[in-house]
Amino acid sequence: MIRIESLPDTFEPPGETFETIRLPMNAVDRTRVRRRLLAPDGVELALALPTGTRLWPGQILCSGPGKLYVVEAAPEDVLVLRPRHLREAAFAAHLIGNMHRDIDLEGEGIAALYDDALANRLTRAGLDFTRERRPFIGSPNGEHVH
Repeated sequence: MIRIESLPDTFEPPGETFETIRLPMNAVDRTRVRRRLLAPDGVELALALPTGTRLWPGQILCSGPGKLYVVEAAPEDVLVLRPRHLREAAFAAHLIGNMHRDIDLEGEGIAALYDDALANRLTRAGLDFTRERRPFIGSPNGEHVH
């Protein structure tokens, strides 16, 4: 088992060839940083990172003998809106933000993790969206409390 208590700032391989072990994680898993997970190569990783740490695709978690363990965004259900004009984009962003959902502006359109409440809200507002399965990176809409 490899215990991970901090993330490397940078990684400069010492002239050695490394096998990249990809660790697919969905958006929620990338915020769960105090747990154990089994890597595809059978190695158990014990995450013990500081509370509040958020993992990002491409993040190197650690290196082992000849291996790099790298976070990868796993495909998941998302709602994708493709606004026809700026006013519609602003309205959609307002609705999603009021529900305190992360958004992903990479690729085409505005994406948010799928959930029935958000889908119903967008439908009632008359906004067209599609449900797709793709990696979701997400950008938090900021810390906010009522």
